[in-house]
Formats: sequence, structure tokens, C-alpha cells
Amino acid sequence: MSAINSSLNANRIPFYRSTRFQNILKNIVVYILLVVLSFVFVFPFFWMIDSALKSDAQIFLWPPQWIPNPIQWQNFVTAFTNPHLPFLTFFKNTMTLEIGIIVGRLLSCILIAYGFARLEAPGKNFWFGVLLATFMVPGAVTMIPKYILFNKLGWVNTYLPLIVPAWFGESYGIFLMRQFFLTIPRELEEAAIMDGANTYHILRYVIVPLSMPVIAVITVLSFKDIWNDFFTPLLYLNNSSKYTLSIGLAYFNGQYKVAMGPLMAASVVLLLPLVIVFFIAQKAFVEGISLTGLTGR
Repeated sequence: MSAINSSLNANRIPFYRSTRFQNILKNIVVYILLVVLSFVFVFPFFWMIDSALKSDAQIFLWPPQWIPNPIQWQNFVTAFTNPHLPFLTFFKNTMTLEIGIIVGRLLSCILIAYGFARLEAPGKNFWFGVLLATFMVPGAVTMIPKYILFNKLGWVNTYLPLIVPAWFGESYGIFLMRQFFLTIPRELEEAAIMDGANTYHILRYVIVPLSMPVIAVITVLSFKDIWNDFFTPLLYLNNSSKYTLSIGLAYFNGQYKVAMGPLMAASVVLLLPLVIVFFIAQKAFVEGISLTGLTGR
């Protein structure tokens, strides 16, 4: 009997080596990392909102005063009632760019990506490789040549240098759409052709309705990039009446003093459209990102 007990004790696995304990330990480590990373990413947003409700003196206190006392709602009034910063005009200008660029980018990317995904042409794969190679070209390399070109065309101080290039495609959007189009079964197009559909009908009634997730991805990413773009409008626009929100926000940085409270208040308000757009399109956005990588062709 004692020999049997000794054999059982010898074969018994220590609790810290058991699969259950290791899974529990792994989950604990994962949740700790998630909490720490969430804090790292959320803290700047908390600090921005907290600073928007403080006076400048409270913002620069050390140790920090985490709870505003008293709450400075006046920062929001100061930010958006300054006669020298017409944010309503800046908002209209920004939305003009949003609509012009996003519409042009979607139309051009759909057409070009469909050609790469479905149509047969000599050298198609080579030119698609050239398209992918443009990812490695920094924007600073083409900045001066593009400015010279648009200046020769008389487009400086207009929205044309910002909107017109989007109507000729965008490499990342074309890549995403092409990858998504490859996941759509060809049988659907063949059935449409048998019913008498041409390429236009296939695009409109088959490809585009099935591609809403990737269209949502490109729309959200484009909206975010245009909304946050500071340098490009500053480069081409000289008239303050044509400035965008990102340029208007920079005016809170004075030569000798930064109006930190109003700056944070304006930043909070200008961040809200991005958050709203993302949450509205969140499901389609995640689905589109996941589906664009399903094919290796």
C-alpha cells in the first residue's frame, strides 16, 4: 500500500505546472498588460479634457491638481467666440475638403482596384508592384515638385491642389480595395453577366454593395487624415478665410504665450467628430480591415 502511495505522489504534478494554473497565470498577465496599455493610451485624452476645464495656473501646477476647482467653462466660450478665429468658417472649409477628397478617392480607388483585381491586361502585376513601391516614397520627396507644378497651374491659394489629386487614386486605398475585391466570388459576376450586365452594372450592383466594409475603412481613415492634416493646407493656402480647423487650432500658440485652457477646450470639441465617425462605422471598419487580408493572391 505504501508503495502505491509513493508511486502516486511521484506522478502527481505540482500545482504551478498544471495546465489550469498556467492558463490562469497567462490570463492575469494579459489583463495586467491590457490595463497598463489602456491607461497609457487613455491618459492623454483624460489630461486634455481635464485641462480644458482648468485655468492656465491650475494646468501647470506641480504636483498636478487632478480635479478642476473651480471648473472653467469659460475656456470653451473663449475658444469659439474669438472674432479673429472664425471656427465656423474653418469648419465649412474643412468639410469642403472632406467631401471633395473622400468622394474623389472612393470613386478613383474603386475603378482602379477593380481593374487590378478582375480585368486582364499585360503587365498588370508589374504595375501593381509599382503601385506598392510608392508606399516607400516619403511625402517630403514629392512636396517641392508638386508645389512647383500647382504653382505653374495657378492653383496655389485654392483647394484644387488638395482635392484634385484624390480623384486620381490613392495607393493605400487601391491596395485595400483590390485585396477586398479578390475575396468576392467570381460566380456572382458571372451570374450578372449571364443576366446581361456590363462592367458598370457589375460595379454598381454587385461589387460596391458587397464592399461596404472596405469603403467604410477608407472613408474613416480619409476623414481622420483630412481632419488632422495641418501641413498641406498651410502649404497651399495663403488666405486666412480658407484655412481649416487644424490651422485655426494652431493660432492658440502665441509668440510669447500659449492659451493652454482654450487650446485644450478647442481640442476636445474638434476631437468629437472623429470619435463619433469611428463609433458609427466601427463594425464595418473592423470587418473591412480583417477581410482585406484574407487572400494571398
